Amino acid sequence: MSDPTLKQRIREEMTAAMKSGEKVRLGALRMLSAAITNHEKEVLHELSDDEVREIAAREVKRRNESIEAFEKGGRADLVEKETAEREVLKPYAPEQLSETEVDALIEAAIAATGASSPKELGKVMGVVMGSAKGKVDGGLVQAKVRARLGG
Repeated sequence: MSDPTLKQRIREEMTAAMKSGEKVRLGALRMLSAAITNHEKEVLHELSDDEVREIAAREVKRRNESIEAFEKGGRADLVEKETAEREVLKPYAPEQLSETEVDALIEAAIAATGASSPKELGKVMGVVMGSAKGKVDGGLVQAKVRARLGG
């Protein structure tokens, strides 16, 4: 028998979390499953494992943004909850690139596009994000490209 798809693994994890009473894990997986189902309704086809990973990456990014906001608001309880959910979702998201790998992608993109001014940020961003495929945060890349192009 072939390996289960990522969607099937998520369903199995949800069942296991339900049986073991892991509320945070179950809640995070349910949200991921709902996001996958909603996206499938939008695109009108069953998602591949790569597409499921992109959805998971988006959910991890949402948790990161929430954690940041709750830290600023002094809500330690919510920071803890969001952090726990993020840790549940991380294994389903693509492995993030290291700082060195991101810098190398940016250098290659600048060389490929011949960009030399901040006006060409979009060109460089397009190349980097296209080759990173959800493995890097766009905000980080934008800040690094801006710094590199002197923006």
